[in-house]
This record gives sequence, C-alpha cells and structure tokens, in this order.
Amino acid sequence: MGGLTTSAVSRRRPLPRPVPGRWRRVGAVVDYFWSVYRRTWRGSLIGRFLSPVMFLASIGLGLGSLVDRSGGLGTTSYLHFVVPAFVVTQAMWLADGEATYPVMGHIKWDQAYRAMLASPLSVDDVLLGHLAVVTVHLLTATTIFVAVAGALGGFASGWAVACIPIGVLTGLAFAVPIFAFTVTQDDDTGFSVLFRLVVTPLMLFSGTFFPVAALPGWAQLVAWATPLWHGVELSRAAAGGAPAPSPRAVAVHLAVLALFALGGAAAARPLFARRLVP
Repeated sequence: MGGLTTSAVSRRRPLPRPVPGRWRRVGAVVDYFWSVYRRTWRGSLIGRFLSPVMFLASIGLGLGSLVDRSGGLGTTSYLHFVVPAFVVTQAMWLADGEATYPVMGHIKWDQAYRAMLASPLSVDDVLLGHLAVVTVHLLTATTIFVAVAGALGGFASGWAVACIPIGVLTGLAFAVPIFAFTVTQDDDTGFSVLFRLVVTPLMLFSGTFFPVAALPGWAQLVAWATPLWHGVELSRAAAGGAPAPSPRAVAVHLAVLALFALGGAAAARPLFARRLVP
C-alpha cells in the first residue's frame, strides 16, 4: 500500500542516547546548584567579605589589644595567633551550614535529589556533585577570608596563603561526615544538637582562642581527637602564628583531616542510597 518498509521505519526511529560519562553527570549536578546560586550570589559574597572584617575588628583588634597589653602570649601578638585559627574555624561553620539544612531540603522538602535520580544520574553522581559544590564554597570563602585578613595585617607571614587549602580540607573533614549524619535525620531537630553540643564547643576548646595546653589533660585528649584542632595547628603554623611543626606532625595532621573526610564519604554513600533509592 505504498507504506514505509520496516527498514525505513527503523531508520526514522530515534536511537537511544548513550548514557553520559561519570564526570559529565557530576557536572550536570554542579550546573544545577550553580543555576540556583546565581540568584543569591551577591548576598553570599557580601557576607563573606564582611565576616573577616567584623571578626578582626572585634576579636582580633579589640580583644587582641587587651590580651597583648597583659602580655598573654609573649612575643606572638594575639591577632596573629587567632586569625589563622579562625580561617579554619569559619570553614568548619560554613561546612556545617552547607551539609545540614540544604541537604535535608533536597532530601525531604524540595526533593531535588529524587528529581535528579529520576534521570540517568546515580547516587554517586549526586553526592559527588553536591560535595564538589561545597568544596567550591569552602575555597571561595576561605580565599576571601585570607585575602581580607592579610590586607588588614592579620598574618605574620606570607605563607598564610597555605591556609587556603588547609581551610578547605578542614571544612571537608566536617562537611562529608555531616552529609552522612543529615541523611539519617527525619527533621531538623538533630541540627540544634549538632550546633550546640559539637560545633560550638569545638570552636571554643580546639585551640582557636587560646592554647589547648591551658585545658585539663582529659580535655586536651578530646581536642586532639577532633579535626578542628589539627586544622588550627596547621593553619597557625603556616601563617607564622606558632612554631613550625615537624614534617611528621604535619603528616599526622593531614592524615587525620583526610581520614575524617574519606571516612565520612564511606559512610555517606550507602546511607544516601538507602534513603533515596526505593
């Protein structure tokens, strides 16, 4: 009847598209988050520039001048002692913020993760893509903090630029395990416990504002077991706020931070799959 032959129909039928490679899939996740961030980036950057200015004005210069006049740290000014430590402390706070409510939102409230998994994306793609975005946030915020603090005289050495990768690694040592924690929560109640009983005490008792040696022996042991103390030690030594540690000590600090990040990833992947894949 003059209809199309079977071969002609098969030629006109669209062929299935090949599944994109891993990094293209991860890039698609990153592109989604970038599209969302473009609506709020101005306020975000303003806050990241104001944070080091306000910190240096209040703690570094205000309180620091009182500490220096009392001879509290000897030859090291309090400003040069506390600013490198706060580089990694603010990375911890940023990591905690990025790994709690946004992750919970994408799991439960807007269900963006489930929408992504309805496409060819896998759990690994979604997790790696979101962690890549968090890494960029950490890199941006830490770079801005170091640049502003350096311009205001917050560092004793030009090696303070090394605080940037240290801050990013410290942030990931918190962000990745907290990803694993968040995916196990049914609501945001646990976040209050995390902030009040973990994050805030770590900021106060991990050597950020005063040497850990001033703590009781048992408290020092607790501080040494946390990633923030290791980040503080590395950042302070790099910026000239403390004596340079031995190569062995540097290796231990880096290994502990990497262990927290990799251990968090090992826990987060199966927990994400259990929560998101029926």
